[in-house]
Amino acid sequence: MITHTTQAVSKADIFLTCTGEKYYNNDLIVQDNTLIRMLSGEMKIILPDSAVVLHAGDTIFFPRLELAKVMKAPKDGQPYKSVAIYFTPEAVQHYFIKHHLKPVHNGRKTGIMQLDKHPLLESLFSSLLPYFDLQNELPENIAEGKVDEAISIMQIIDDSLFLAIGNFEEPGKINLKEFMEKHFMFNMPMDKFGYLTGRSLTTFKRDFKKTFSITPQKWLTKKRLELAHYQLTEKKRKATDVYLEVGFENLSHFSYAFKKQYGYPPRQFAERPIS
Repeated sequence: MITHTTQAVSKADIFLTCTGEKYYNNDLIVQDNTLIRMLSGEMKIILPDSAVVLHAGDTIFFPRLELAKVMKAPKDGQPYKSVAIYFTPEAVQHYFIKHHLKPVHNGRKTGIMQLDKHPLLESLFSSLLPYFDLQNELPENIAEGKVDEAISIMQIIDDSLFLAIGNFEEPGKINLKEFMEKHFMFNMPMDKFGYLTGRSLTTFKRDFKKTFSITPQKWLTKKRLELAHYQLTEKKRKATDVYLEVGFENLSHFSYAFKKQYGYPPRQFAERPIS
Protein backbone atom coordinates (compact mmCIF):
# COMPACT_ATOMS: atom_id res chain seq x y z
CA MET A 1 0.00 0.00 0.00
CA ILE A 2 1.35 3.44 -0.95
CA THR A 3 0.44 5.86 1.79
CA HIS A 4 1.69 9.04 0.16
CA THR A 5 2.93 9.80 -3.32
CA THR A 6 3.92 13.22 -4.60
CA GLN A 7 4.34 13.89 -8.31
CA ALA A 8 6.21 17.03 -9.33
CA VAL A 9 4.77 17.34 -12.83
CA SER A 10 3.74 14.80 -15.41
CA LYS A 11 5.40 16.66 -18.27
CA ALA A 12 8.75 16.54 -16.52
CA ASP A 13 8.86 12.76 -16.09
CA ILE A 14 10.44 13.48 -12.72
CA PHE A 15 8.72 11.90 -9.73
CA LEU A 16 9.09 11.90 -5.97
CA THR A 17 7.64 8.82 -4.29
CA CYS A 18 7.14 8.44 -0.56
CA THR A 19 5.56 5.55 1.34
CA GLY A 20 5.43 4.89 5.05
CA GLU A 21 4.39 1.25 4.78
CA LYS A 22 5.83 -1.86 3.16
CA TYR A 23 4.87 -2.05 -0.51
CA TYR A 24 5.36 -4.99 -2.85
CA ASN A 25 4.99 -5.02 -6.62
CA ASN A 26 4.84 -8.65 -7.75
CA ASP A 27 6.02 -7.92 -11.27
CA LEU A 28 7.33 -4.74 -12.80
CA ILE A 29 8.05 -3.86 -16.39
CA VAL A 30 9.48 -0.38 -16.72
CA GLN A 31 8.33 1.15 -20.02
CA ASP A 32 11.01 3.86 -20.07
CA ASN A 33 14.66 3.88 -19.10
CA THR A 34 14.73 5.23 -15.55
CA LEU A 35 17.27 6.74 -13.18
CA ILE A 36 16.37 6.36 -9.49
CA ARG A 37 17.97 8.00 -6.45
CA MET A 38 17.15 6.64 -3.01
CA LEU A 39 16.56 9.36 -0.42
CA SER A 40 15.52 7.19 2.54
CA GLY A 41 14.10 3.78 3.33
CA GLU A 42 14.97 0.59 1.46
CA MET A 43 14.21 -0.87 -1.95
CA LYS A 44 14.83 -4.52 -2.78
CA ILE A 45 14.91 -5.42 -6.47
CA ILE A 46 14.54 -9.13 -7.15
CA LEU A 47 15.91 -10.25 -10.52
CA PRO A 48 15.84 -13.72 -12.12
CA ASP A 49 19.31 -14.61 -10.85
CA SER A 50 20.12 -12.04 -8.18
CA ALA A 51 18.79 -9.36 -5.85
CA VAL A 52 19.83 -5.75 -5.25
CA VAL A 53 19.12 -3.85 -2.03
CA LEU A 54 19.29 -0.04 -2.16
CA HIS A 55 19.47 2.47 0.68
CA ALA A 56 19.67 6.23 1.08
CA GLY A 57 22.22 7.76 -1.29
CA ASP A 58 22.22 4.88 -3.77
CA THR A 59 21.51 5.50 -7.46
CA ILE A 60 20.37 2.87 -9.93
CA PHE A 61 19.67 2.76 -13.66
CA PHE A 62 16.64 0.67 -14.57
CA PRO A 63 16.47 -0.15 -18.31
CA ARG A 64 13.18 -0.28 -20.21
CA LEU A 65 11.37 -3.61 -20.48
CA GLU A 66 13.48 -5.11 -17.67
CA LEU A 67 11.54 -7.59 -15.53
CA ALA A 68 11.87 -7.34 -11.77
CA LYS A 69 9.99 -7.67 -8.50
CA VAL A 70 10.28 -4.60 -6.30
CA MET A 71 9.76 -4.21 -2.56
CA LYS A 72 9.80 -0.77 -0.95
CA ALA A 73 9.92 -0.39 2.82
CA PRO A 74 10.73 2.12 5.59
CA LYS A 75 14.18 1.82 7.17
CA ASP A 76 15.66 3.17 10.40
CA GLY A 77 12.48 5.06 11.22
CA GLN A 78 12.42 6.80 7.84
CA PRO A 79 9.81 6.25 5.10
CA TYR A 80 10.70 4.94 1.68
CA LYS A 81 11.47 7.98 -0.44
CA SER A 82 13.03 8.23 -3.89
CA VAL A 83 13.36 10.46 -6.93
CA ALA A 84 12.95 8.95 -10.39
CA ILE A 85 13.75 10.47 -13.78
CA TYR A 86 12.08 8.78 -16.75
CA PHE A 87 13.81 9.06 -20.12
CA THR A 88 10.86 8.95 -22.51
CA PRO A 89 11.39 8.48 -26.27
CA GLU A 90 10.18 12.04 -26.84
CA ALA A 91 12.68 13.54 -24.38
CA VAL A 92 15.61 11.51 -25.71
CA GLN A 93 14.75 12.22 -29.35
CA HIS A 94 14.53 15.93 -28.54
CA TYR A 95 17.98 15.75 -26.91
CA PHE A 96 19.52 13.91 -29.88
CA ILE A 97 18.10 16.41 -32.35
CA LYS A 98 19.23 19.40 -30.31
CA HIS A 99 22.78 18.03 -30.02
CA HIS A 100 22.94 16.72 -33.62
CA LEU A 101 23.36 13.11 -32.51
CA LYS A 102 22.40 10.05 -34.55
CA PRO A 103 19.72 7.70 -33.21
CA VAL A 104 20.94 4.48 -31.63
CA HIS A 105 20.15 1.24 -33.47
CA ASN A 106 20.88 -2.25 -32.21
CA GLY A 107 22.55 -0.84 -29.10
CA ARG A 108 23.90 -3.26 -26.52
CA LYS A 109 21.26 -4.05 -23.91
CA THR A 110 22.22 -2.84 -20.46
CA GLY A 111 20.84 -4.57 -17.39
CA ILE A 112 20.02 -2.93 -14.08
CA MET A 113 23.11 -1.05 -12.92
CA GLN A 114 23.96 0.57 -9.60
CA LEU A 115 25.93 3.74 -10.27
CA ASP A 116 28.97 4.85 -8.34
CA LYS A 117 28.74 8.17 -6.54
CA HIS A 118 29.59 11.09 -8.81
CA PRO A 119 29.59 14.86 -8.17
CA LEU A 120 27.37 15.45 -11.21
CA LEU A 121 24.75 13.01 -9.93
CA GLU A 122 24.84 14.58 -6.47
CA SER A 123 24.33 18.02 -7.99
CA LEU A 124 21.47 16.83 -10.22
CA PHE A 125 19.39 15.22 -7.48
CA SER A 126 20.09 17.98 -4.95
CA SER A 127 18.78 20.52 -7.45
CA LEU A 128 15.55 18.57 -7.99
CA LEU A 129 14.32 18.33 -4.42
CA PRO A 130 13.23 21.98 -3.94
CA TYR A 131 10.93 21.71 -6.97
CA PHE A 132 8.68 19.28 -5.13
CA ASP A 133 7.72 22.05 -2.70
CA LEU A 134 6.14 24.09 -5.51
CA GLN A 135 2.37 24.51 -5.25
CA ASN A 136 2.01 24.91 -9.00
CA GLU A 137 3.25 22.85 -11.90
CA LEU A 138 6.94 23.14 -12.70
CA PRO A 139 7.47 25.27 -15.85
CA GLU A 140 7.93 23.02 -18.86
CA ASN A 141 11.21 24.59 -19.97
CA ILE A 142 12.76 23.97 -16.53
CA ALA A 143 11.49 20.40 -16.47
CA GLU A 144 12.91 19.68 -19.93
CA GLY A 145 16.19 21.27 -18.92
CA LYS A 146 16.54 18.91 -15.96
CA VAL A 147 15.86 15.84 -18.08
CA ASP A 148 18.41 17.07 -20.63
CA GLU A 149 20.90 17.59 -17.80
CA ALA A 150 20.36 14.01 -16.65
CA ILE A 151 20.94 12.67 -20.17
CA SER A 152 24.13 14.73 -20.48
CA ILE A 153 25.39 13.33 -17.19
CA MET A 154 24.74 9.77 -18.39
CA GLN A 155 26.78 10.52 -21.50
CA ILE A 156 29.68 11.74 -19.37
CA ILE A 157 29.80 9.10 -16.64
CA ASP A 158 28.97 5.93 -18.63
CA ASP A 159 28.82 5.68 -22.41
CA SER A 160 27.00 2.31 -22.29
CA LEU A 161 24.18 3.87 -20.26
CA PHE A 162 23.91 6.73 -22.72
CA LEU A 163 23.58 4.28 -25.61
CA ALA A 164 20.95 2.33 -23.69
CA ILE A 165 18.93 5.50 -23.06
CA GLY A 166 18.92 6.25 -26.78
CA ASN A 167 17.70 2.83 -27.91
CA PHE A 168 13.92 2.39 -28.15
CA GLU A 169 13.66 -0.51 -30.53
CA GLU A 170 10.86 -3.02 -29.97
CA PRO A 171 11.79 -6.51 -28.74
CA GLY A 172 12.79 -8.89 -31.53
CA LYS A 173 12.01 -12.58 -31.71
CA ILE A 174 14.26 -14.38 -29.23
CA ASN A 175 14.79 -17.91 -27.92
CA LEU A 176 11.55 -18.75 -26.13
CA LYS A 177 12.93 -21.56 -23.97
CA GLU A 178 15.83 -19.49 -22.63
CA PHE A 179 13.60 -16.52 -21.84
CA MET A 180 10.90 -18.52 -20.06
CA GLU A 181 13.37 -20.58 -18.03
CA LYS A 182 14.83 -17.33 -16.75
CA HIS A 183 11.63 -15.31 -16.22
CA PHE A 184 8.92 -17.80 -15.25
CA MET A 185 8.51 -16.33 -11.74
CA PHE A 186 7.17 -13.05 -13.13
CA ASN A 187 3.39 -12.97 -12.92
CA MET A 188 2.02 -11.23 -16.00
CA PRO A 189 -0.44 -11.81 -18.84
CA MET A 190 0.53 -14.19 -21.64
CA ASP A 191 0.45 -11.39 -24.21
CA LYS A 192 3.22 -9.64 -22.23
CA PHE A 193 5.37 -12.77 -22.36
CA GLY A 194 4.65 -12.84 -26.07
CA TYR A 195 5.59 -9.19 -26.56
CA LEU A 196 8.87 -9.54 -24.67
CA THR A 197 9.83 -12.56 -26.78
CA GLY A 198 8.90 -10.80 -30.02
CA ARG A 199 5.69 -12.73 -30.68
CA SER A 200 1.95 -12.20 -30.96
CA LEU A 201 -0.15 -13.98 -28.36
CA THR A 202 -1.19 -16.63 -30.88
CA THR A 203 2.39 -17.27 -32.00
CA PHE A 204 3.62 -17.32 -28.42
CA LYS A 205 1.11 -20.02 -27.42
CA ARG A 206 1.89 -22.06 -30.52
CA ASP A 207 5.66 -21.83 -30.07
CA PHE A 208 5.33 -22.54 -26.35
CA LYS A 209 3.36 -25.76 -26.92
CA LYS A 210 5.89 -26.82 -29.54
CA THR A 211 8.81 -26.11 -27.16
CA PHE A 212 7.47 -27.47 -23.85
CA SER A 213 4.65 -29.85 -24.94
CA ILE A 214 2.35 -28.28 -22.32
CA THR A 215 0.23 -25.13 -21.99
CA PRO A 216 1.97 -21.99 -20.66
CA GLN A 217 -0.16 -21.78 -17.49
CA LYS A 218 0.43 -25.40 -16.46
CA TRP A 219 4.16 -25.07 -17.11
CA LEU A 220 4.38 -21.78 -15.17
CA THR A 221 2.57 -23.25 -12.15
CA LYS A 222 4.84 -26.29 -12.13
CA LYS A 223 8.03 -24.21 -12.40
CA ARG A 224 6.92 -21.80 -9.67
CA LEU A 225 6.07 -24.62 -7.29
CA GLU A 226 9.44 -26.26 -7.94
CA LEU A 227 11.17 -22.98 -7.09
CA ALA A 228 9.07 -22.68 -3.92
CA HIS A 229 9.98 -26.27 -3.02
CA TYR A 230 13.66 -25.37 -3.31
CA GLN A 231 13.28 -22.20 -1.24
CA LEU A 232 11.41 -24.01 1.53
CA THR A 233 13.75 -27.00 1.76
CA GLU A 234 17.21 -25.76 0.82
CA LYS A 235 16.90 -22.15 1.98
CA LYS A 236 14.62 -22.93 4.97
CA ARG A 237 12.39 -19.97 4.16
CA LYS A 238 8.77 -19.46 5.19
CA ALA A 239 5.86 -19.76 2.77
CA THR A 240 4.81 -16.19 3.60
CA ASP A 241 8.22 -14.96 2.40
CA VAL A 242 8.27 -17.09 -0.74
CA TYR A 243 4.91 -17.13 -2.49
CA LEU A 244 5.12 -13.64 -4.01
CA GLU A 245 8.71 -14.06 -5.15
CA VAL A 246 7.96 -17.28 -7.05
CA GLY A 247 5.02 -15.75 -8.91
CA PHE A 248 1.81 -16.40 -6.94
CA GLU A 249 -0.61 -13.54 -6.24
CA ASN A 250 -1.87 -14.69 -2.85
CA LEU A 251 -0.92 -17.13 -0.12
CA SER A 252 -4.12 -19.19 -0.21
CA HIS A 253 -3.79 -19.95 -3.92
CA PHE A 254 -0.13 -20.84 -3.42
CA SER A 255 -0.94 -23.16 -0.49
CA TYR A 256 -3.71 -24.87 -2.47
CA ALA A 257 -1.49 -25.44 -5.53
CA PHE A 258 1.43 -26.59 -3.38
CA LYS A 259 -0.68 -29.11 -1.49
CA LYS A 260 -2.17 -30.40 -4.74
CA GLN A 261 1.31 -31.07 -6.15
CA TYR A 262 3.16 -32.26 -3.04
CA GLY A 263 0.38 -33.72 -0.88
CA TYR A 264 0.70 -31.41 2.12
CA PRO A 265 0.63 -27.64 2.71
CA PRO A 266 3.84 -25.60 2.50
CA ARG A 267 3.73 -24.66 6.19
CA GLN A 268 4.36 -28.33 7.05
CA PHE A 269 7.02 -28.90 4.43
CA ALA A 270 9.97 -27.77 6.53
CA GLU A 271 9.05 -30.39 9.17
CA ARG A 272 9.23 -33.29 6.71
CA PRO A 273 12.51 -35.12 6.07
CA ILE A 274 14.29 -34.16 2.88
CA SER A 275 14.55 -37.14 0.55
